[in-house]
Amino acid sequence: MNNPHPDDDHEDTTVAGFEVPVSPVSSYNNVYSATEDETRDPPAVPPHLQHSLLGHTGSTELPCAPQSVVLNHLYTENRDPPRSVVALGFSHRFRSKYVTVVIYKPVQRRGNANV
Repeated sequence: MNNPHPDDDHEDTTVAGFEVPVSPVSSYNNVYSATEDETRDPPAVPPHLQHSLLGHTGSTELPCAPQSVVLNHLYTENRDPPRSVVALGFSHRFRSKYVTVVIYKPVQRRGNANV
């Protein structure tokens, strides 16, 4: 299939009955809408999601089994700045046991290229 006119613009090619409608000019303006939904604070976390293993202090007793609603969710540590480390936690159920993985990652400070 040789094209006798390789420089033709294919955007103007249409099939009868399948013409593409012209896009309205109003769809190209990038006006930022400041609705009150966007200015409100995010909703509070439901109470059952506030109890993750990252929120417990260290103790010698065994922690209780995590609630089913916190399984398979990624959690971050809620600490006031300044902080040098961020903790991420994930709890997963494996058969009758619960596995919790906690990852500690150093926080890179702005303007510090050595870290």
